[in-house]
Amino acid sequence: MQYTLIIPAWNEASFLPETLNHAQKAMRACSYAGRLVVVDNNSSDDTALIATQAGADVVFESVNQIAASRNAGAAVAETDALVFLDADTLLTDQLLQTALDALANERVVGGGVIIELDEPPRRTARWVLNLWNYLSKKFHLAAGSFIYCRRDAFEAIGGFDTKLYAGEEITLTRKLKRWGRRNNYRFQVITDTPIKTSARKLQWYSTPQLLWQFMLILLPGALYSKRLCSTWYDANVKRR
Repeated sequence: MQYTLIIPAWNEASFLPETLNHAQKAMRACSYAGRLVVVDNNSSDDTALIATQAGADVVFESVNQIAASRNAGAAVAETDALVFLDADTLLTDQLLQTALDALANERVVGGGVIIELDEPPRRTARWVLNLWNYLSKKFHLAAGSFIYCRRDAFEAIGGFDTKLYAGEEITLTRKLKRWGRRNNYRFQVITDTPIKTSARKLQWYSTPQLLWQFMLILLPGALYSKRLCSTWYDANVKRR
């Protein structure tokens, strides 16, 4: 089995070098052959240059949307497995190996992992993080920071929904689980190897703003509005 590691990146020149360093280290330690793809999501900084200099294959996506960016990376993949990693998230060799072993050797259609932050969160943010990890384990939901799946299943369900500006990983999770049930595969959330992702949004936004974004999942139609999903598409904040 071979895999493609896809990193969507919008103005991530500050954070991308560290992400790529960890990703490439994990890929070198992995027993499966992989290809590293960075999707430059119409960046105005040196995101594409940094990715190219690091040896990644760079794909350009002009539509500034996370779902479109991830789909653009998957479109150039010719491997059995797809792994999606956020540009502010640090991959480990143990997690990559565990995920790919599940796809190669078990009846697993895909999955995610519980997450931890790279710095101690505020009390309310800690509550939100703990709630997400509980829901992820209880209902088998994947966070966007790390998603892995079979490419045939991904293509069969149409990839990420490009009508959504946030929460597209939840929709993908549900579709993958339905595909898995029809084809005798299960969806697996890895719980013994958390992935570390950036807490930078805790510095950019207040707790009420972050709670509002979290609650958008419950509002019908809200995730189809780029304006309402502003914390994912705010060009006025520094990316780190």
